[in-house]
Amino acid sequence: MFKAFAAMVCMAITAPAWAQMTPVGLWKSVDDKTGDPKSEIRITDQGGVLSGRVEKLLRAGADPAALCTACVDERKDQPMVGLEIIRGAKKAEGKDVWESGKILDPETGKSYTLRLTPTDSGSKLDVRGSIGPFGRTQTWVRVQ
Repeated sequence: MFKAFAAMVCMAITAPAWAQMTPVGLWKSVDDKTGDPKSEIRITDQGGVLSGRVEKLLRAGADPAALCTACVDERKDQPMVGLEIIRGAKKAEGKDVWESGKILDPETGKSYTLRLTPTDSGSKLDVRGSIGPFGRTQTWVRVQ
């Protein structure tokens, strides 16, 4: 009986840490060049497939009614707030990495192959967008 109780206590204590090693949640993206916050993105899981939408624009002077004029697919001229910028990422087997999805840069309208890697016990998220061997990685910070 004591062993079962001890196991439940251990699971209750460590479960929050397990839950955080996922991209699911609310993240703050940061401008590569200036280091200023750009937006908040909410990543959700629908049946093991991740998607992410812009929830809030954070840049000083950003127009909350801005549209994605650079987008070239069905997102063209859609509002930036609510825009789906992450599509189709799935967890790699045996790793805390989500890949095989796409990420949209709404400022240029370009889509990139995506890799999401939680770091620092899930408080940060390495977001890598690439085309072939070329790409860049941003580090987003967990808001919740």
